[in-house]
Order: sequence, then structure tokens, then C-alpha cells
Amino acid sequence: MTQTLKKIWFFLAFGSFLFLTGCWDSHEIEERGFGVAMAFDMGKESQIETKLKEEGAGFPKTDLITLTYQFINPINTGGQQNNGGAAQKPYINVSQTGDSTHQIIREIAMRMDRPVYTPHLKVLVISEELLNKLSLQKLLDFDLRDEEMRLSAFVLVSKGNASETLDVKGTGDIPAFHLMEIIENRYKSTKILPPMPLVKLTGKIHSGSSFLIQNVASASGEVKLAGAAIINGKTKKWHGFLNEADVEGLTWLTGEGEGGVLKSFDEQTGQIVLFEVNSMKRKITSTIDGNKISFDVNIESDGRLSENWVVTEKDYENEFLKRVEKVAEKEVEGLVKSVLEKMQEEYQVDVAGFGEHLRIEHPKVWEKVKKDWDQTFSEIPITYNVKLTITDYGTVTSK
Repeated sequence: MTQTLKKIWFFLAFGSFLFLTGCWDSHEIEERGFGVAMAFDMGKESQIETKLKEEGAGFPKTDLITLTYQFINPINTGGQQNNGGAAQKPYINVSQTGDSTHQIIREIAMRMDRPVYTPHLKVLVISEELLNKLSLQKLLDFDLRDEEMRLSAFVLVSKGNASETLDVKGTGDIPAFHLMEIIENRYKSTKILPPMPLVKLTGKIHSGSSFLIQNVASASGEVKLAGAAIINGKTKKWHGFLNEADVEGLTWLTGEGEGGVLKSFDEQTGQIVLFEVNSMKRKITSTIDGNKISFDVNIESDGRLSENWVVTEKDYENEFLKRVEKVAEKEVEGLVKSVLEKMQEEYQVDVAGFGEHLRIEHPKVWEKVKKDWDQTFSEIPITYNVKLTITDYGTVTSK
């Protein structure tokens, strides 16, 4: 390489530094208010808001929504003790009342030294009471529009105050993370619905079909996933509630279970036997006869005998295993029958995907019935057949 060429390369390399961008407008991580959860409740003023109103210093609003933000505590994220000896929680909950989510967030910025920063949001919890008054579409309009918002955040509904689900007993856990980890336990239970992230909820809201959102209950600083809220496809509001047994029946009906156990009772002894799910699937067959629609559902599952209280029988013998399979099948049939009656008779909504199946298999028929599908669905005959197979009975057997 000649000296001239070397000089050219040197000046090109040196000159390139002039075009490198810097971080002149960056924000240090400790200056961020990392919001990890949001809770929506019926509007109730806090003490500072009441005081400001009395003094004529507050902003004009109606007390429609109380929004609680959960922030990671930058001072303490491990529950250690501060200088005074008192343990601090790794999170901070801040509540503000108003009638617009975006305006509420801006008001929180007037109370916190770190503005709300939402790209790390994990969970949104909405109270059943509020969702009975305001539509889901209105409540989450800002969150779905906001460019900062993380659309992977899970949405839950609470029977009591949503803010209570963001305050757990002890100081070691961040409630938002705790809730996410419980939701991810679907492979252990048939009573947990598939997660409902914001990105999936967008399609549900605009589909016009009714759907479910996992319910979370709270008491004395503890939380538990319990049942599901029915969201009406037309109003986008809370329409009803399915309990844990209903959700279990729905999981069998949809075939969306990833694991779990099924408890039943041996018909001869009345003792407990448990079937643990290894795999689950369902197949829907739709029949069109003129203007009449009917569905037939086949449910199949393989699993293991995970617990057996019938100590008088040899649990490795085919005769006994077939007996257990039959009582387990009857248990599933009872769960499916119960949830179908609730869907068709009590609430008159299709939250099991029958309409989607009809749309795919018979699009012309669907176009005729989709406008009032929930009402049509409530009158459609549905038959079902359950087949369970025990493929394993564990490492210890009865003799």
C-alpha cells in the first residue's frame, strides 16, 4: 500500500467519527419510572385529590376511573432493610382518579419524580365492576394506541378491586411478575385459560364475537386465578362469570389444555382416582340441514393414573384401568354438559369457538347467522363424545 493510499484511509477513518451519533438526549435508567402493571377500578378520589378539590387546585374531571400504576422501586428490589431498619417493598403502587387514561398518566407525572415508562408493562387488571359500566374498547383505547405500550402484556379481570391484586403479602415479590408466572402454569392445570395479551385482545374486540378473559381473585395479600369473565361481543362489557369447574369443562370442550388433573370417584368403592392429562384434543363436526345447524364434538385425551385411593384393587390390571377410564370420561361429560348449559341457556354466548369453526367450514351459512350468532348458538343442538386412555400408572403399583 502506498503512503498516499494510507493517508487517504487514515483521513476517511478519522472523518467517520464526525458522523457518529451520541447519547446527548438519553435518560439514565435510574431516572425512569418503570411501570410493570396497571389496575383499573371504579373512580374513588385519594386524599390528596380530595384536598386539592377542596382548595380549588385540582384539574377538572369526573371520578370515573381510578388507575393504579405499579412501579419497580429503584431503591430496593430485593426487600432489604433501609437505614431505619424497616423492610421496603420492591415495588411502589400509585393511584390517580380521572376520566381519561392518558390524562391520568400525565397527572401521575406531577406526583412522581420519575415519569411513567411503559415498555416493560407485564399485566393489566380490570375490575369486574368497572367493566360492567364501561366497555373494554374504551378502557384500553389509549393502551392499544400508545407506541410505548408493550402489546405482549397480559389482561386479567378481577372480581374485587383490581388494585388489590397488585399488593401481595411479603416484600420479596413484584406482584406483576408473580401474576405472569401464575398464568404460565397452564401446563399444570385445566382451570387456567390461554393468556390474553393486548395484541390478541385487539382482534377479539373487533371480531364482534364474545370471548373470555381469565379472572383473578385477591384476599389478605394473596392472589389466585379463579374462573373467567365473559365479555359480550356486541357491548364489549362484562356479561357474566364462569367458575373454576366451568373453565375446566370449557378446556375439555375446546381441547386447549396443556396439562392438569381430573378427579373422579370409583363407582364400586367411592374412592378417589386421579387422571393426569398428557395430551388433549377435540374435533368438531358441523352439520347443515336446510336452515338447521348442529355440532358434534369428539374429545380425546391420553394420560396416567396419578393417584389411586382404591387400595383393594391391582391398579396395573386392564380391567381396573378401564374402570377408571369410564368414570373419568363421565366426569368430563358432566363438566362439558354443565358449561354448555351455562353458555347456551344462562348467558347465551359462544365462547368455545363454535362460530369460528362454522365460519371456516361453512362460510356462506356463517354470513347469514353471524350478526346474531350468540342468540342462534343458544338454540343449536350439540352432542359430544369423550374418550380417555390411561397409558401409564406410575412407578408404584398396588399388589
